[in-house]
Amino acid sequence: MVLAILQARTSSQRLPGKVLSPVLGTPLILRALERISRSALVDRIVLATSDDPSDDMLALVVSEAGYDVHRGPLDDVLTRFVQVLERFDDETVVRLTGDNVLCDPRVIDEVIGAHLEGGADYTANTLERTFPRGLDVEVFRADVLRAVDRSAVDAAEREHVTLGIYRRPEQYRLRSVTQPIDRSDLRWTVDHPADLEFARTVYSHLHGIDETFGQQQVVKLLEAHPGLALREQDLS
Repeated sequence: MVLAILQARTSSQRLPGKVLSPVLGTPLILRALERISRSALVDRIVLATSDDPSDDMLALVVSEAGYDVHRGPLDDVLTRFVQVLERFDDETVVRLTGDNVLCDPRVIDEVIGAHLEGGADYTANTLERTFPRGLDVEVFRADVLRAVDRSAVDAAEREHVTLGIYRRPEQYRLRSVTQPIDRSDLRWTVDHPADLEFARTVYSHLHGIDETFGQQQVVKLLEAHPGLALREQDLS
């Protein structure tokens, strides 16, 4: 069984409440969950948010939409993830983030497939970036994350969840997933107002034509309208 854990909170420093911002009338977080749900290899999805009152509305919106929600420490995200693992016996875990509203289920499945066939402890398309930022997918063994949790005393490792795995290539088997065309300069995540406007624009162009649009359709849109593109340097 493959468990996808989507982490999100409303207390973002740059764009507070972004995950509840409407995208074509639906909260951004639900748009992301819609997309993840189309993965052929993910068996269940859990939103991991905080138990801080600031995330009460987020938890309510997601649970009322029919998704499983777990609430844990605000700043210790690693503990949040391990608490989710305690509820299930899944061996394979996918880490996704709620600000990636343009996540592509085909890319998610590609990384999961590479992980399952490769025997790695950790597989990701972020070790060597060739995908647009916002299509990030990390897949790892549940027992490896539990081991990291037992040894992680570094605050950064507790905040960034998988840092304790991929910063130790001598201890864990890492596998990188790349694509032939390097699109790592493209920015499709939502962290600033301009990012949110970009996501809304993409949805307004593509969602009505094909609700299952993914990376290739967005790339074609940007080729037709190059002025729409956001790049990493634009917001750095």
